[in-house]
Amino acid sequence: MNKLLTAALAASFAATGAFAESVKIGFVTTLTTPAAVIGKDMENAVNLAVEHLGGKAGDLDIEVIFGDDQFAPEAGKQATDKLVKQDDVDFVAGYIWSHVLLASRKSVLDAGKFLISANAGPSQMAGKLCDPNFFSTSWQNDQTPMALGEVLNQQGVKSLYLMAPNYAAGKDMTAGVERTFKGEIAGKDLTKWGADAQLDFSAELAKAKASGADGLFVFYPGAAGGAFIKQYDQAGLKDTLPLYSVFTVDALSLPKLQEAGFEAVLGSQTTQEWDPTLDNEANKKFVTDFKAKFGTYPSYYAAQSYDSIMLIASAVAKVGNVDDKDALRAALKAAEFNSVRGDFKFGKNNIPVQDFYLREVVADADGTWTTKVVSTVFEDHVDSFAAECSME
Repeated sequence: MNKLLTAALAASFAATGAFAESVKIGFVTTLTTPAAVIGKDMENAVNLAVEHLGGKAGDLDIEVIFGDDQFAPEAGKQATDKLVKQDDVDFVAGYIWSHVLLASRKSVLDAGKFLISANAGPSQMAGKLCDPNFFSTSWQNDQTPMALGEVLNQQGVKSLYLMAPNYAAGKDMTAGVERTFKGEIAGKDLTKWGADAQLDFSAELAKAKASGADGLFVFYPGAAGGAFIKQYDQAGLKDTLPLYSVFTVDALSLPKLQEAGFEAVLGSQTTQEWDPTLDNEANKKFVTDFKAKFGTYPSYYAAQSYDSIMLIASAVAKVGNVDDKDALRAALKAAEFNSVRGDFKFGKNNIPVQDFYLREVVADADGTWTTKVVSTVFEDHVDSFAAECSME
């Protein structure tokens, strides 16, 4: 009877995955369309994280399955559904775009899986749509432009013209800078976004110049950022309309801008929660090995993706399996991993509480264009929507 009972329990455990030998991570990003330049950087960082972990989360093998969102909410949801239903992953991570994450969230959370955003930070999911199984290794969208708004106040900028794409994150970004900037908004343009995104900004740049604003704030991620900077440079606006940006000038756009000789970008300022020059051991190893392996500086997209894998691996290693959801949730919340940002902790809504830095575009010792930290704008910043989250 004891043998029969033992055999039955073993069969039951095997059926429920108690003896799972791997942790399966689905990672949704953009792997086609021009926006794949971001997705590839994230994919590289994920693979580097797995390599640094020796392919293990504790005693479990790490298996990563990538899904392509094709820069579209419908495709992103389809990729997510496949990962959840067919591949039966334990975690779903990634997500560049806020509208893709919003379209995909229920597929993951309703299935009882853990959802880890490595970039998108829509205000809804930080506030009223917060969930115990949703975590972020990035930020809430408003925070980075809020830091830039504060920088503009410190620098005495009196008026600002705003430009961003017309979708969830673009609206969050302009709202963020308006939340802290105390000067006048001289004008705002929200331009067409998506697979046929607007890439000709000549009319908007003319309006910005004519507005008489002291500065120009822009948010144009991916290929749109390179197109914008090129046109800004060609318009000769550097001295009359200084550029302040978030998620536009980065490790992805700078090599192409340098190759093209668009020197107007040197000295421009942006804000972010991470920089390749942050002085901690995890970041030094990440940046050094990324540059050696892929030939470029990593972007913040890469840094946040790297952290997402390290967060998941730390939780699985601590719990020892992927079946005890309560223990995994607690281990994720504890965030006991070596982040490339240094100290890392979550707020009540599972959005990081973290520092934000002013960064300046510079040439490094080898002449390569990159960024450096100029100052710390916010310390231990809590996003504006945490108060709307009902979790304790």
